Amino acid sequence: MCKERQHLFTFLFIEGVPPDNNASERAIRNVKVKQKISGQFKNQRTAQNFAKIRSVIDTTIKNDMNVLEALTLIAKLQPRLQTD
Repeated sequence: MCKERQHLFTFLFIEGVPPDNNASERAIRNVKVKQKISGQFKNQRTAQNFAKIRSVIDTTIKNDMNVLEALTLIAKLQPRLQTD
C-alpha cells in the first residue's frame, strides 16, 4: 500500500475525484442487465457495438447533454461546433 499510495488516495489530492467507484459500477449495470435478460450477446461484434453505443449515451448523460441530439449528430457525422 505504501508503494501505491499516490494511486490509492487520489481523491485526497485532486478535487472532484470521488472516494468510491460507484459511478463505475453504475456504468456497467446496463451491460449486466442486458446479459441477464437475453442470456448473452450472440457474437463479439454485437457486444462491442452495444458497449460503444452505451458509452456514448452514458457520457452524454454525465455531461448534461440531450442523448437523442448527440446520437443524431453522430449519425449525421457532423462535429459539434465549440462555442465560447
